Order: sequence, then C-alpha cells, then structure tokens
Amino acid sequence: MPNINPFIHFNGNTEEAFTFYKSIFGGDFTNITRFKDLANAENLFSEKEANCIMHIALPIGNNSVLMGSDVPEMFGKVNENENRSKVYINADSKEEAENLYDVLSAGGAIEVPFSESQPDSYFGMLRDKYGIEWMVNFSGR
Repeated sequence: MPNINPFIHFNGNTEEAFTFYKSIFGGDFTNITRFKDLANAENLFSEKEANCIMHIALPIGNNSVLMGSDVPEMFGKVNENENRSKVYINADSKEEAENLYDVLSAGGAIEVPFSESQPDSYFGMLRDKYGIEWMVNFSGR
C-alpha cells in the first residue's frame, strides 16, 4: 500500500513552522534543502530568498513524513487563509489526540472543537498559527 505524505507551502516561514511541528511530534529532519543549495540558485532566486526552504522533511510515526517548502516570489504568495488542504492525524489514544489538538491550536483558530463525535470516537479541526488546517481524530473502536 502506498504512503501518503502531506507537502505544505509557506510564505517564507517554513523553517519556523517545521521547528514548531518538530517540537510537537519529535524526531529529526531528514532533509533540509535551501534555495541557495541548488546548482543555479543565483540565477533563479533573490538574495532575500537564498536561505528560504526549498524542501524540508519531518518523519512522523513509522510511515509518515510531513514535508514543506517556501514559495519562491516568482510563483506569487500562498493565500494562508484559503482552504489549501487539511492534514489528518489519527492518534493512538484519546489523550494523545487531545494533546495534539491543544498544542497545534495554540495561537491558531479552532474550526471544530475537540469532542466526542461518536461513542468512543473523538474529533476536532483547527487552523494552526501558520494557517495550516489539521483534523485530529481518535477512534477507540
């Protein structure tokens, strides 16, 4: 079965966002590539963008990787208030799900409060302080 790994875009604050995600999920980055690391970077990116992230990867759990990048100015800005996509987390316990929901929502906006959605199932949706939307779930069934 193939793995699905979310790849999310930012407007110059990828490293800050991924440091935040690393503080929540743990682990170590398996890849950090900056625009200046590309062979022809000086021809493509401004000096201001040189240290921005072209690709970053943070393994989460046994089979998932959260990946991201900054959007180069030549591609325009990412609208951080639009519905880009949602990252879905299926936690191993209610406590883990509730904790993930709480720390991800800090400084962000709650879209659906974390609560019992069905008997022995809990769910919540939020937009974190970087504009990324998360769905957090635990099903005890």
